Amino acid sequence: MKKGKKYREVAKLVDRAKIYEPAEALELVRKTATANFDETVELHVRLGVDSRHADQQVRGAVVLPHGTGRTRRVLVFAKGPKAEEARAAGADFVGDDDLVEKIQKESWFDFDVVIATPDMMSVVGRLGRLLGPKGLMPNPKSGTVTMDVGQAVTDSKGGKVEYRLDKQNIIHCPIGKVSFPVEKLLDNYNTLMGAIIRAKPAAAKGQYVRRCTLAATMGPGVRTTGRVD
Repeated sequence: MKKGKKYREVAKLVDRAKIYEPAEALELVRKTATANFDETVELHVRLGVDSRHADQQVRGAVVLPHGTGRTRRVLVFAKGPKAEEARAAGADFVGDDDLVEKIQKESWFDFDVVIATPDMMSVVGRLGRLLGPKGLMPNPKSGTVTMDVGQAVTDSKGGKVEYRLDKQNIIHCPIGKVSFPVEKLLDNYNTLMGAIIRAKPAAAKGQYVRRCTLAATMGPGVRTTGRVD
């Protein structure tokens, strides 16, 4: 796809042959973000694993210290006191069979995160084919199947991001907005990158972090070392 003139001009600021230190890379990402909206800063990490094998999966969640700069709408499947706990924590939508029916009949997806108590998973399971492809299915590994729904809602609202491999063995995650100071973006980067490194599967062989790139939504990619301070 042909890039616009503005993109081509700012892309000249990036040395494609250089692998930048994280702080320097983030400075460049902010400098090369020229869209007329507050672009998201994204981290893309190619790992030396094979996601086709169950013992080489890399998946988890982490709360970024400065959030992502985006307000997330949280839906919680819970009953009784746990439903009240979710509401008190600020969940946008709370329910059980009524929400299942709304999603099934109305193709309603006005939410960004789905949390469920373990006893509700038999109900939520009916939505597997709808929520799964959108990456919204609750999962214990990401902390979205839990009895501590209050904390889960707080974390999701406060900057929790989920990371997982795609079919090309790459993790894509937001770490903030270009309006964030570099110091805050660097804190978020270190938190996420540290979590990914700690999640290295025992079955992984050879070089684990193969390539690490930072970019704004509409900007050029800037390669970085993947080093964590």
